[in-house]
Amino acid sequence: MKVLLVDDHTLFRSGLQELLQQRGIEVVNAMGDGAEGIRMATTLELDIILLDVRMPKMGGLQMLRHIRESDIRTPVAMLSTSREEWDVVRSLRYGAQGYLLKDMEPDDLVIALGDIIDGKMVVAPELASVLAKVVQGDVPNIQGVAMPFSELTPREREILCHLAEGQSNKVIARELSISDGTVKIHVKAILRKLSVHSRVEAAVMAVEMGFCEKT
Repeated sequence: MKVLLVDDHTLFRSGLQELLQQRGIEVVNAMGDGAEGIRMATTLELDIILLDVRMPKMGGLQMLRHIRESDIRTPVAMLSTSREEWDVVRSLRYGAQGYLLKDMEPDDLVIALGDIIDGKMVVAPELASVLAKVVQGDVPNIQGVAMPFSELTPREREILCHLAEGQSNKVIARELSISDGTVKIHVKAILRKLSVHSRVEAAVMAVEMGFCEKT
């Protein structure tokens, strides 16, 4: 089994690479950069691609869409700490064959990877109900403005789009004619409502879901 591993957390990536290699799995390459991952996916002979869902600059979902648009047929499995329904749904709708959790047992991960390579759709057991919804068509279309953004106020939505452009609090405050402190309060509210821990994660989510795209 030849695996390409893309995850921006160096310690996790190194540890997983070692675990897989101990079980006779060849990790052809491991990296933390999505753009480089796409290049590797187009040039390497692979059995499966293992992607982290959220990464700075280019997240796993954005990378997944690029891979599928490039007509690369290599199976893709998402590996994440997120148990959020919209992450699972987007992953499957964008063409992933699996959605696995980072706290699963190593041997279970190896079995899951084998099943995905064999053509099965594999989702972590804890998320099986979400898979059932997707299969039955019970989950609404989540393109564009989707579930996680529904609780944001108009001002928070505006600030999120500035975050997605990589702007600092000071620049956002100047653009919107408000104080740095007010921006900071709004950013904290955005992180809480999106269930993320940093402005980078919030920005990545906004970009991946096309939240700020002009129509």
